[in-house]
Amino acid sequence: MNIIGPDALVFGVDDLPACRQYLLDYGLSDAGDDRFEALDGTAIVLRARDDATLPPAMSTASLLRETVYGVADAASLDAIETELRRDREVSRRDGVVRSVDDMGFALAFQLTVRRPLVMPAERVNGPGDPQRAPNQLGLPPELPALPRTLSHVVYFVPDAARAEAFYQRLGFVCTDRFTGVGPFLRPAGTQDHHTLFMIQTPPFMKGCEHFTFHMGGPTEVLLAGTRFVEKGYQSFWGPGRHRFGSNWFWYFNSPLGCHVEYDADMDLHDEAWAAREVPMGADASQLFLFQYREKWAPSGPPPPGAAH
Repeated sequence: MNIIGPDALVFGVDDLPACRQYLLDYGLSDAGDDRFEALDGTAIVLRARDDATLPPAMSTASLLRETVYGVADAASLDAIETELRRDREVSRRDGVVRSVDDMGFALAFQLTVRRPLVMPAERVNGPGDPQRAPNQLGLPPELPALPRTLSHVVYFVPDAARAEAFYQRLGFVCTDRFTGVGPFLRPAGTQDHHTLFMIQTPPFMKGCEHFTFHMGGPTEVLLAGTRFVEKGYQSFWGPGRHRFGSNWFWYFNSPLGCHVEYDADMDLHDEAWAAREVPMGADASQLFLFQYREKWAPSGPPPPGAAH
């Protein structure tokens, strides 16, 4: 089943104006009908919490109402429908297969809407690299630093083993695992370290913990995050760099009932990779972590609060 990854996440929210502005300030573009897109067409979709067209809400505080996966071909869509009909209700309308996973998360599957991207990644002038070139700025003036593609979503689940078994039926494999916490999963249609991570939690916490879009490199993560802070949004965790996946990250609070992340430079893996497993902990979660502070120029005494 050639599932590529999430095409869209659909939220039912309380404050539509605040959520719209948040996604625009984050860097997504308004594609109409409350759909906010990255450069490749993957998106966050907003609806009012009481919108009757949405799948039923969970019994928790989660505002995520549907995860929409993009698949590569019609044969994969047919195979997904056949597999899911073995033990649950499935609908198919206008080319979209819909059902619910074993934890109660509403799912949809469609031929992917992703547009191919042909864009250079961030360049690094490392000594010894034959690709180094003069007069190419590492930080061009007014670098847009826009989200390129929907990277992954993270679920809080009450039974991570059962949740993982469901996605294995759809061709997801475990790239790495935190012991007793949950797996990092990737579907067959991508080499990204993960498009889904699940964290074992008490049932009342079930829902979306965060989602993120890939940026063009660590500079774009830092630049987009800095601009976000300067617009008044609250940093939650980061900037820093994860160990599993090696991706740079910066998380923010949001009005969508979950955290929202910028990430970049995630590891790629194929069938030759052997999954790692370690206990959860601060050292396993990040290689290093920075703390944002207001801009400062070294032209006088240290800024207030700086170490002496």
